[in-house]
Amino acid sequence: MKLQTMSATLALTFGLVMQTQAAEKIEIKAVVVSMFESGELTGDRAGEYQLWIERGKIDQPIDFPMGQHPLHINDAGVLAMCTGGGVTNATASIMALGMDPRFDLSKAYWLIAGIGGGDPEDVSLGTGVWAKHVVDGDLLYEIDGREIPKDWEYGLIPLGAYEPNQEATGWTVDTIHFGLNEAMVDWAYELTKDYSVTDTKAISEFRAMYNGYPNAQKKPFVTIGDTIGSSTYWHGELLNNWANDWMQLHAGKESSFMTTNMEDNGTLTALHRLDRTGLVDAERVLVLRTVSNYSMPPKGKTAAWSTTADYPDDGFPAIEAAYEMGSVVLDALLADWQTYQDTLPGAKQ
Repeated sequence: MKLQTMSATLALTFGLVMQTQAAEKIEIKAVVVSMFESGELTGDRAGEYQLWIERGKIDQPIDFPMGQHPLHINDAGVLAMCTGGGVTNATASIMALGMDPRFDLSKAYWLIAGIGGGDPEDVSLGTGVWAKHVVDGDLLYEIDGREIPKDWEYGLIPLGAYEPNQEATGWTVDTIHFGLNEAMVDWAYELTKDYSVTDTKAISEFRAMYNGYPNAQKKPFVTIGDTIGSSTYWHGELLNNWANDWMQLHAGKESSFMTTNMEDNGTLTALHRLDRTGLVDAERVLVLRTVSNYSMPPKGKTAAWSTTADYPDDGFPAIEAAYEMGSVVLDALLADWQTYQDTLPGAKQ
């Protein structure tokens, strides 16, 4: 066989293989991203993932050897995953899914729904918070609190800066701040703003300790606010002040720190990398964090006490709220898929 003929035959064969693989891809309409599970994936006390499998009927398991847990899918085109806790697990799991040749994720919406800490200046236990900004809280310089200069409030310094809460003038990175599609966030909030988050005796008693924090003493509600991701489980009033400063330093004065998490900065980093090649659309991302604990103690309690205090009701009301509010949004996307597969919710027609 002549070389040119052989080359043409190989090219044709390769093209047919690629077409076959593309034809076999499963088109995904939405990916539900949870971060942790307690014990088994079904049949015991539910973490973030289990409710989507059992109540949400996203219950067909798919092997996912590069992930923390198996994937689950349903016939409606919804895929659910659990990344594993922490930034590194989240980044690796999302990247592994995004590169998985079995799925077409190019028009998939990403619903990140999980629990988090909440700033008592802004939210109460059980509150659902839709984010417009995700900010990385790990990429920084740190000095031990016992060695910081006397005129510094905390020992966390932006990369490329020389003191806390200072604009960078030197070396830095471009993955600290991720802005989400604000019109779509507003759309999700409008759908869920009247959702009645479960209030319990344990939650009520815990929030009653937060004298002087009116929002922390409210019954659970739904709002829009921004989130800081960090694998370091930071805590206390001084670091809470840092978080408020850090958010506005990186996301602008219109942003408002309200929740903490341990994964979303990694998830958004991976999604934006995948977006570069069209594997995913980073404009189709929603982040919902529901408050399971406060990020600083009430007056009269120490940060050490608050850091390891038990979550009221083991955080289950917040876990349930993440599932239920997320389901409202997911159902709306699926119900009008003919529109939303090409037009983002909230977009001007």
